[in-house]
Amino acid sequence: MYFVIKVVSGQERIAATVLQSKSTKSDLPIYSIMVIEGMRGYIIIEAEDELSCRQFITKEHNVKGMLSKPLSEDDINKLVEVKTFAQDIEKGDTVEFSTGPFKGYKAKVLKVDELKDDITVELMDVVVPIPITTKMSTAKVIQKAEKPASG
Repeated sequence: MYFVIKVVSGQERIAATVLQSKSTKSDLPIYSIMVIEGMRGYIIIEAEDELSCRQFITKEHNVKGMLSKPLSEDDINKLVEVKTFAQDIEKGDTVEFSTGPFKGYKAKVLKVDELKDDITVELMDVVVPIPITTKMSTAKVIQKAEKPASG
């Protein structure tokens, strides 16, 4: 069964690490501890039953409590499924950054590495254009590269 554990917001990874090391010393039936990106203030623990989970998290520093209703296997699958934003970004396209330190900047795509989900771009409207490699998901295509006319 999967249980949602309330932890100090921003301390999810720390709480999970502490609980992980506790689980190796404990004989309680705890199977996994998950930190899910975007779930601030919560971690998920897979345990045999609610009592085991409650005993396991008792008196832990960053743990505030446990939600009363366990999650189903379907709920967990929805939380952990890989969300792919299959974008068709190609060399020569113009992209605009929607997140990160370059949010709002436009750039020309120099190289696409689909295996790593990376693009190498050159920022436009900057004094010294330098190549920057970033994740594809941080940018969106605003203008496709012009294809040479065939004929």
